[in-house]
Amino acid sequence: MSKRLFTYEQKYRGCAQCAIAAIQDVLGIRNNYVYKAGSGLAGGAGECTDGLCGGFSGAIMMMSIYFGRTREEEGSTKGRNEKYDSFKMAAALHDKFIEKYGSVICSGIQKKIFGRSFDLRDDAQKQQFRDAGAHEDKDKCCAVVGDGARWGIELILSEIESRGLTIEDFKDLRYP
Repeated sequence: MSKRLFTYEQKYRGCAQCAIAAIQDVLGIRNNYVYKAGSGLAGGAGECTDGLCGGFSGAIMMMSIYFGRTREEEGSTKGRNEKYDSFKMAAALHDKFIEKYGSVICSGIQKKIFGRSFDLRDDAQKQQFRDAGAHEDKDKCCAVVGDGARWGIELILSEIESRGLTIEDFKDLRYP
């Protein structure tokens, strides 16, 4: 599993989409709309780096697919409970990122793993980012995305177990 999580970011890039794809593959679902929705979240959203880490935001999207409210439930007790369950899971993921990386913000995580942050909208700095091993080294961005996906999977499976459910109870999230 961890090799897959690392390889997606290394090969395809786009941290949020790579976290989404890895979680989908490991848990046996695929949803191109969710994957597509993660497109703009890379590099702290639009490569601005002052937003959430894509590995973090992509994992939250996937956790919320399993345990989040629907439009039909938004005014109901069930919807409120599901919303707060997704908050609980997002907070748990947040705490894991803070513990390991000191931040959930792309530039803050960059400072932790590179000793500085990079402006990914600047071609020269983007090349420096790549040259610093962002997508090659085992302890750089691929590892961060891998951690986000792995922790997201663990949180999803833990919640499934705590509710006495199985992954098969979510087969409606699959498509051929």
